[in-house]
Amino acid sequence: MNEITQSFVERGDLAHLALLMWASGASGLLVWSLRELAAANRRFDEFVRELSRFNRCFGEEE
Repeated sequence: MNEITQSFVERGDLAHLALLMWASGASGLLVWSLRELAAANRRFDEFVRELSRFNRCFGEEE
């Protein structure tokens, strides 16, 4: 009976370790993707500002 208990405890620890590693990896990917999304939004905002500036300079005057 002691061997079965020992085996269950070892497997339980490995499962918790695997779950911790998975959660850490998923959280890291989430942080990375949010940073990339924020950078993409900044680049798009800069593009729209430049486009607006271009239109003000070279747009048709009414």
